[in-house]
Parts: sequence; structure tokens; C-alpha cells
Amino acid sequence: MRTGVWLVGGRGSVAAATVAGTAGVRAGALPATGLVSELPAFRDVPLPALDDLVFGGHDPATEGLVKRVERLAADGVVPHGLPALVRTDLEAADAEIRPGLTGTGRTAGTADAAVDALAADIADFRRRTGAADVVVINVASTEPPARPHPAHASWELLGAALHRPDDAGVLPPSSLYACAALRAGCPFVDFTPSTGARLPALDELARRQGLAYAGSDGKTGETLVKSVLAPMFALRALSVRSWSGTNLLGGGDGAALADPRRAAAKIRSKDRLLREQLGGPVQGGVHIHEVPDLGEWKTAWDHIGFEGFLGARMTLQFVWQGCDSALAAPLVLDLARFMALAHRSGVGGPVPELGFFFKDPVASAEHDLNRQFDQLVTWARGLSGAHR
Repeated sequence: MRTGVWLVGGRGSVAAATVAGTAGVRAGALPATGLVSELPAFRDVPLPALDDLVFGGHDPATEGLVKRVERLAADGVVPHGLPALVRTDLEAADAEIRPGLTGTGRTAGTADAAVDALAADIADFRRRTGAADVVVINVASTEPPARPHPAHASWELLGAALHRPDDAGVLPPSSLYACAALRAGCPFVDFTPSTGARLPALDELARRQGLAYAGSDGKTGETLVKSVLAPMFALRALSVRSWSGTNLLGGGDGAALADPRRAAAKIRSKDRLLREQLGGPVQGGVHIHEVPDLGEWKTAWDHIGFEGFLGARMTLQFVWQGCDSALAAPLVLDLARFMALAHRSGVGGPVPELGFFFKDPVASAEHDLNRQFDQLVTWARGLSGAHR
């Protein structure tokens, strides 16, 4: 039974690494390193097989997936021989990518017309590929925070606003894609800190239609380390006085987050974990800098000041260096597989049990990585016998 994976931002680095990595694992050229869904804890959970995944997406970019993966190989992200080995898979996925909102004619008229066009693309993909289900995952660039609008409060208000030409900007792009996914009958995942489905009106729509959504902002690097370290300080009754993080980013992520408005959404997502794990704000904060020379790679340096017994002042520092697309791609596959299981099991509304994968999980204040993993295992095993 085929499962469709529709990637918003389908020609970006994360999408390219996801498609190429899947093809490489299928061909036996790559191990399934980084795939949580392949861990022994999920061995008996009826997740879609990697062999059964088909890919498509929305992206206005004209550079195809083959060229994108060749650039990833040149940057040392994927093995040099991989683009040639998986070329057929990349071309097949690339043929299923549509322009999306910035394509010709897509931005004219009402927001409802735009949602309809996006939903039609997803529905056509499902028909062409014979997929039983399609999971829509947003891996596009981070947006600025959404402007508040009265219509965000309920689906009744939003549904009316979508039809008004003067309210064409009622939803940011990520929320238009989320709305289109729900209209097409598909679960939605926001791997970015963009607004996506996290509006009361879209939450209401998802619950009405019995469709699951999850997010937001994939936990791939610095925040992953924080989710392990912060509980350590709390459990040992050590007082964290300051926690400063400096992030150096290249590639598309660095370029996007050079915009202070977009960076604000990312910083807010990254800050939530410490605030909730340590019981309140601490001095310092997160600082993001674009360094184009880094290309696909990123570096995070964290400096933690804490106080121990007798008021002794101490510090801990760590440096995280990694490639975001290689860290994100297996999580995208995990989320596609778990959300397909949720959809087939009749889950609707937010899925807090997928918080393990996110910096800012919907409907959950839990950030301890071990507890999040236990919740994920319990949830997935519980769904095993609940298929439609």
C-alpha cells in the first residue's frame, strides 16, 4: 500500500536529502542511520515501509532535485556517487513537484481559490500515484510570525474571510498550505516554526474533519542537546543563571533567518524549551548569524552559567556542528510514517505524542527527551491495533 509524502519546499535541501536518502536506503547503498522509526521499539508497529513511500510537493524553485542533490554531494552532505545511483528516484519525485503559491496565476483572486488550487495538486498526486494516504509536510523556509486577524479565531470566521478578495492575505503561506492539506483530506506536519496549522480556526477544521496535525520546528541540533541538558540541571537542583546560544548558519536557512522577522519566529521556538524546563526565563537567549561560507553546515556554541552548593559559580559549554538537511531528513521520514499510521487509525486534531521531534510541540509542554520518547512509543504501540 503506497503512502504519499507531499513536501512543501519540495526542491529545498531538506526535501532533496529526504528523497535521496530514502532511495539510497532502498538500494542498500546507505544505512538507516538517524531513523527513529527503525529502532527496535517500533519493530512491531505497522508503519508504512520505506519502499512504499512516493514523493511530490510544492516549490516554485526551478532547479531540479538531481542538481540539488549533486550540490549536496559537492558540499559533502551525501556520498559523491549517490546522485547517479538514485537519479531515477529523484527524477520521479521532481516530476511530481508543482509551483505552489508563487506559481503563475496562483496569487490572484481569493485565498479560498489559492487553497483550492493547492488542494487539487495534492489530490491529483494521490490519484496519479495510487497512494492510499498522503501526508503533507512543510519543510520550506521559516516565515515571519503571522499577523493577527480576527478570522483566525474560528473556522466560521476564517471560512468566510477566505472568500473575500479584500482578505486575500488572511493566512500566511504556511497556513494556506495547511488549510489545503486539510481540504484534500490529508494530515499536516509543520517541520518549521511557521504558523502552519497552529491557529484556532485550523485546529477546529482539523478536529471537525478528523485529520491529524503536528509540529512545530524540527528538533535537529542545538535544541536537541538542550532537551537533554536542561532536565539534568533541574533534577540535580542546580540553578541555571544564564544560557546563551550563538548559531552560525549557511545555506538557505542562514539566508532566510538573516531576516530579523523570520529569525524572531525561530528564536521564540528555540527559547520555549528552556523556559518550560527550568521554570522561567534565564539570561542570555539565542543569537542567529548568517555565514554564507558554511554552506549546508551549521555551528552552535552554547555557554551555560549555573550555581551549585555554597553559591559556587560554574560553567558548561558545548559546540554542535552538523548539517541541517542530513539531520532533518530522517526525521521527516519518521514523521511521514507515524502520521500515516495516525491517519489510518482515525486520529484527528493535534498529536502531542510527536513532540519528541519538535522544539515547540503542539498541545504539549513536555520537553524532556526521554519522557517524550516514552510517550511516542506508548502512543505508536497503542495505535497498532486501531487501523481503519
